[in-house]
Amino acid sequence: MTKRPIIIDTDPGIDDALAIAIALFAEELDVKLITTVAGNVCLEHVTNNMLKLLNFLGKDIPVAVGAGKPLIEELVDASNVHGATGMEGFDFPEPKTELLVDEHAVTAMRRVIMESDEPITLVPIAPLTNIALLLSMYPEVKQNIKEIVMMGGSAGRGNKGVMSEFNVATDPEAAKIVFDSGIPIVMAGLDVGWKALVYPEDSEKMLKMGKTGEMAYCLFKKYRGGSFNTGLKMYDSCAIAYLLCPEMYTMEEAFVDVELSGSMTRGCTVVDLKNYLHQTPNAKVCMDIDGEKFRAWFLEYVGKCI
Repeated sequence: MTKRPIIIDTDPGIDDALAIAIALFAEELDVKLITTVAGNVCLEHVTNNMLKLLNFLGKDIPVAVGAGKPLIEELVDASNVHGATGMEGFDFPEPKTELLVDEHAVTAMRRVIMESDEPITLVPIAPLTNIALLLSMYPEVKQNIKEIVMMGGSAGRGNKGVMSEFNVATDPEAAKIVFDSGIPIVMAGLDVGWKALVYPEDSEKMLKMGKTGEMAYCLFKKYRGGSFNTGLKMYDSCAIAYLLCPEMYTMEEAFVDVELSGSMTRGCTVVDLKNYLHQTPNAKVCMDIDGEKFRAWFLEYVGKCI
């Protein structure tokens, strides 16, 4: 089996932790590098969380530290959802600091992309600050990027603002740079994230699935992305699920832009499904997901972890 080489850009984060675990143990994927960016919580916490998670999972993937704030605005994190440190609720081992590379995330991404024998897929499941900096500073990387499969955005309502999704709204300027880049983009946003649910009975099954399942169960008890009793939203796993099981999605090609100046809509992803703007489509947008297939897929792949 030829594995698909990917770089994960992340801000763990409880749902990030499960998405990353699935990617690391999926036989179809080859995680070349993990980069961290401020988002769910501050940069120090997300990096520490990533290094703890890798130690827990027994994986030696290089980690590069990226941007500590959005391009323009100050960071407004999501600690109200993920807890003060971002991954509260489970007793992780000490962070595996030897995995840190002595490069900024942007420089490390450039190196890995340019040295790869085959095009790399970027998988940002966080604010897009690092990706925007990469594309702005080193546009030559575009020639060796297969596509960007991102968790972020919405074709409808938001979860940070009325019309804005958290990852995009945290750094709208960065998101606009990415959507304007000309690189093929898959947008797995709130339209599918709200339907990618894990229910109490699923959590109970995971508790008996080994170390990763136990971790998931404990973290989910603290996670406020939905309700443990009525269904937790696995936003970030939607991007990984697209890589591994795209047939569970209903897709639409569309032109997507990011609203920067609207007083009530800043950070909104404007998804032009009917071509009102007369622009060439720049993204494949995940509009719907088979929720039952996602649940089965999620449990199957958590079961493949340690």
